[in-house]
Amino acid sequence: MDLQTFNTASPDEVRPVLQACCAAPAWVTAVMDGRPYADTDDVARVADEAARQFTAVDVDQALAAHPRIGERAEGEHAEAAWSRREQAAVGTDQATAQALAEGNRAYEERFGRVFLICASGLSADEVLASLRDRLANAPDTEAAVVADELRKIALLRLERLLTEEVSA
Repeated sequence: MDLQTFNTASPDEVRPVLQACCAAPAWVTAVMDGRPYADTDDVARVADEAARQFTAVDVDQALAAHPRIGERAEGEHAEAAWSRREQAAVGTDQATAQALAEGNRAYEERFGRVFLICASGLSADEVLASLRDRLANAPDTEAAVVADELRKIALLRLERLLTEEVSA
């Protein structure tokens, strides 16, 4: 979807592709309400500002759309394809899969939510090290880290939305 199409498409066409970037309704609304945009930098600026305002509810809503790290997202929609691409380097060997499953379980027990990381470009060892490090965070610190990771993912996906072919 190029910028012109993004600017002129109906809300019913744009909403699902923005939700694939980030399922927080307030973020989707803020990005949609900013249309039309002069350029992609303008879109990114508004999206970044909106993401920096994530509330705990926004984060919970968005996390509901994310698979656990190390789990393959199912389906042919844009969000699943992007998730698979972002986690491509996480690896599928048995030891890594087991360590990620154990880490995810410990994280969910400690924080009550799935572990989220912008995994694009990270190796399985880097993701696992971050998961283990973040288990030591205080809940408030971790909430801020999760919101920032969600922001990074949303901006990465929005960039892809505006520069690659995407199907809703």
